[in-house]
Parts: sequence; C-alpha cells; structure tokens
Amino acid sequence: MTSTDSTHGSSTVDGAVVSIGDLLMGGQTPPCSFFDRIETWRERGPVHRGDAKGNTFYLLTEMEQIRAACQQPETFSNSAIQCEVPDPPYHLIPEMLDPPEHGKWRRLMGPLFSPGAVEAMEQSIRARFDEILDEVAPRGHCDFVKDVALRFPNTIFLELMGMPVADAERFQRWETAILHEGNQGSESAMAAIGEVMAYFGALIADRFENPRDDILSKAVSWKIDGEPVAQEDLLSFCLLMFQAGLDTVAAQLTYAFHHLATNPADRERIVAEPSLIPTANEELLRYYSIVAPGRKVMQDTEVAGCPMKAGDMVLLPLTGANRDPKEFDRAEEVVIDRAASHHIAFGAGPHRCLGSHLARLELKVAMEAWHQRIPAYRLDTSVPVTEHAAGLIGLDNLPLVWNV
Repeated sequence: MTSTDSTHGSSTVDGAVVSIGDLLMGGQTPPCSFFDRIETWRERGPVHRGDAKGNTFYLLTEMEQIRAACQQPETFSNSAIQCEVPDPPYHLIPEMLDPPEHGKWRRLMGPLFSPGAVEAMEQSIRARFDEILDEVAPRGHCDFVKDVALRFPNTIFLELMGMPVADAERFQRWETAILHEGNQGSESAMAAIGEVMAYFGALIADRFENPRDDILSKAVSWKIDGEPVAQEDLLSFCLLMFQAGLDTVAAQLTYAFHHLATNPADRERIVAEPSLIPTANEELLRYYSIVAPGRKVMQDTEVAGCPMKAGDMVLLPLTGANRDPKEFDRAEEVVIDRAASHHIAFGAGPHRCLGSHLARLELKVAMEAWHQRIPAYRLDTSVPVTEHAAGLIGLDNLPLVWNV
C-alpha cells in the first residue's frame, strides 16, 4: 500500500491505495487469506481507491454499497468484469451484457435452471457423486480438490451440455490452466481457452446437424429479436458455461470441507442432524463467499462520499458484504444453524446467479453423501494448504484423511 495523491480518490477513508496484485494473488497463500484481506480493508472503511496495472479501481467492502452496485447496471456495467482490463477484448455471454440485452438471454436460459428442471436432475447428480465416493472412500485419504471438488461439477456440466463424461479429465486440465494457474491472460491460459473454443465449435456444428436433448441443442435453436444467435455468441455462451459450471461449486466445496475438517464440532453436528445440511450450506455460502466481480463505472458517481469517474472500475467482493457486522449478528463466526440469512453469495440484481438452484442441490448432495460414507475425517496437517484468488477464490489443495 502507498499513500494516494490528494487530488483523486482523497475521500477514501484513510487515503491508502490497494494494489490489485496484493489483493488478488495467484496462489501460495494460506487458506482464507483473501477473506482476511477484505476484512482488514473493511475495518478501515467502506471504499478504497486501488490500482490495477495502471487502471483505477475502487474496492467496496460493505453490504450497502456492494448490493447497490450490483443492482445498478446503468451505473456499474457488466461490460468489463476484471479491474485490470477495463476495455476487454472478450465478451462472455450473458455475464458481460447489460439490460435489456442481458434480459433476453436470461429469459432463454431461465427454464434450463428452474427449480423444476433442477429437481429432475437430482437422481443423476447423486449417482455421479456416489461414483466418486466409491473410488475415494476406501483409500482413507484424498486431495479433496483434485479427487472430489473439481471432478463432481465437471461431470454434471458435461452431462448437461450433452458431452461425453469420458472427456472430464480433459476439461479438468483446461479448467486448471484457465482459472487456477494465475493470470488468465497467460500463454497457458490462452492456449487452453483456444482448445476449449475449438472443442465447442465442433460441438455446435454437430448439434446443428444432430440435435439431442441437452442444453447445447436447445441453444443452437435460440432466437433473439427474431434472429438466430450468431455462432460467435454461442461460443461465448459455452465458454461462460464452462467457467461457471465447473469452478464455482468446486471452489465452494473446498471451503465448506476445509471448515468442517478443522471445526469438528460443526462436522459432528451435521452428521448427527443431516436435516441441518441445507441451513449449514447457507451459512457456509455466507461466510466463504468466493466471488469478487468487477464492474465498470459508466457515469460519474459517488459511493459513500467517494467520487468515481466514468471508465473507472469497482471490485465487489461478496465476502465483504456477507461478513459485514452491520448486517449480521456474529458476522465473524460460522453459526452452523443460523436461523435466517439474507446473504448475497449468489449476487444481487439482474445478474444474480442463474444457476443458484443447481449449485444448492450439488452442495446438498455432496454434503449428505460424503457424511453418510465418511462421517469422521480431518485435515492432513503434514501437507501445506494454499489458496488462489485470481478469478474465483478457491483452495489449490485440501488433503483429508480418515480411518477405513
């Protein structure tokens, strides 16, 4: 951190500048470090000026301001989502669309992830997790990230998109290169993105000729304003589905199981009372909120007394909102049976996560099935656990051990 100049951003609470590189680290930091960094900044004030590779951004740290920014796309646009890239050359659909275009895509996608559609998937989702458990449970140990958390949503995504589950290993390798190895603009990440796009390009061409009962077959028949969706937009949609479908649930699972492995009283409670699992999941979503979206300021504005100019970026770490002591009693604690929670772990406003019903089901299935088969487990403290905060927040590894 360095002192800010006196002419721009001087209304941030203590005049300090946050570096995007110090905030979003690419790995090798201890578990939960990112959440601790946001806590530190929130204690200093609600808004802080930042530098993202020469681009100005503002870090928002409290529920009131973060929720309001999510709900005001006319001022805080989704057209840019990384603070270091305010004019991106890429265009993920529909994440990087604003109303009214965003709403057109949302209406097409909504039925695919409705409560009824998700409920119909439960049997196959349970079967996929059981397959993973059949392989992992007899070992007495695993790297939960690699062996469980990444594999589980990966197979669900492949089935939804109508792709062979045999390709899971390939997709997991791409996912790691794009989302877990630091800068998404790196040579390895860009090479992986190219391979993903080529894969989906071939798949889209096939679905035009040989439609099936899957999401991609439905997507190739979509029309917006009476016109078929362009292939470029379908590719962008597939890339977004790939990133969101594979990594969000995986990352959330890493923190949930890290917490339970290191807090045996909470683990024992849900083993004894499995009906508590949905409530526990909501609390773990609140406390370990893994998403920190960026937004682009579209018009000069002011947030908590801090002026912002059109073209600036804002960073909205949802953990700041969800651990805000102004919003939650005992906000700094995991209260596994918290009666009610108005957390925004799935976001707020028009871009609130469309896949929240599916994510909740996957989390529920994983928690129930694992604790039926492996009720007592612990962290292998001989292996250091590290965290990445580039893109989504998540753990790089999670060594668990149990008796067999």
